[in-house]
Amino acid sequence: MRRGDIGSCDRVDPSGKTLAGCDAGGDRGLGHGAFSSRAMWASDRTAARLLRPTLRQINTRLAGPPDPSISASMERAADMQTLLREIRNTPLLWMLVFVPIVLLAEAAAPHSHTLLFVLAVLAIVPLAALLSHATEAVAAKTGDAVGGLLNATLGNLTELIIAITALRAGQYMLVKASIAGAIVTNAVFMLGACLLLGGLRYHVQEYNRAGARLSSGLLLMATVALLAPSAVADLEHLPQGGGILNKLSVGISVLLIIAYALGLLFSLGTHKELFASADHGDDKEAHWPIGIAVGTLLVVTVLVALVSEIFVESVQKAAETFGMSPAFVGFIIVSLVGAAAEFAVAFGAARKDRLDMVVSIALGSASQIALFVAPALVLLSYVVGPTPMNLQFWPGAVTMVMIATVTSAFITASGRSAWFVGALMIFIYAVFALTLYVVPPAGEG
Repeated sequence: MRRGDIGSCDRVDPSGKTLAGCDAGGDRGLGHGAFSSRAMWASDRTAARLLRPTLRQINTRLAGPPDPSISASMERAADMQTLLREIRNTPLLWMLVFVPIVLLAEAAAPHSHTLLFVLAVLAIVPLAALLSHATEAVAAKTGDAVGGLLNATLGNLTELIIAITALRAGQYMLVKASIAGAIVTNAVFMLGACLLLGGLRYHVQEYNRAGARLSSGLLLMATVALLAPSAVADLEHLPQGGGILNKLSVGISVLLIIAYALGLLFSLGTHKELFASADHGDDKEAHWPIGIAVGTLLVVTVLVALVSEIFVESVQKAAETFGMSPAFVGFIIVSLVGAAAEFAVAFGAARKDRLDMVVSIALGSASQIALFVAPALVLLSYVVGPTPMNLQFWPGAVTMVMIATVTSAFITASGRSAWFVGALMIFIYAVFALTLYVVPPAGEG
């Protein structure tokens, strides 16, 4: 049978007889010819499939190797897509729209201090969150030791930039209030809010008691050393008392920074297993490429510095408009705004029953303020400040910081918590905020 006869009425079976049901046009019945047609069609597909790799190889040889510049451009485009996807999926980062708004508003209406203050606060919050994302991405690409060091060093970069800006402007009350407020906010409010959120979802939550004791003990030691100059403030009434207090502050600052370095060695090197938490198996977040992370870190740092300049310049007039003292602004607003990204991470961890991470973030950040940020600002005041800054705080700040430190140490000693414990810690913070708003400190500290 000829190939051209497939599908005609000349179809035959193996015995040589014509198949029934086949008319002259070959339109009825399938018969053996139809199966032969399908077999040939399948054979053609197999041949095409076998030829396809050969054709692809020919095209590759004709086209040559890919252009490196095109590949690099495609990689950069993919990296930018990763960053934009992160912004779209994080509602807190949607507030980045306030960054260009506050910069334009400062250029158009530099004397609208209240408006600039509000816009600066709204712009610093997403910048702090983006800075935190970039720091974590860089840390994830640089290994455990370097990554942990970056997280520890850059974790409070937003508060440090705001404080340096205020330091340059000579607003030492704002600087000292932000130092004390950051310690209290992290140790009491952040920890209490996380215990409350987690306790509303889980009946009882447990965490690594050994790690919590180490963190709280480090915080207690740091705050005692930090507040030591305030205990000898009467030296100001003696001849050259101010110089003695400044020398004491410098000496304590150096010791605190040494203690900070030893703490990093202890927690990231020799005894890092004491700070390890249980693996929950749900932390599979894809981090940004290293190029995007470093670029974002640099750009956001510059933007935070620019917005902080606007914030510090407008804070005094805006505080008068809202009836707030510089101490209240530094103690409450600056500390809350600067820690916005840490709040988001800690709240999410609390809802996932990851209290080890919560305690590490809250007490670790408070310890870092006392051990690194505060002494660094004292030393920087000799370079960028109009006059040297010391570590003498007003009595109310000393009392609040000590209460916050002792409270957090007492709460975390048990290794267990429930929602009511968190509620009590929030009440303590509310009392502090109300006291500062109604009864502001009398002097500059």
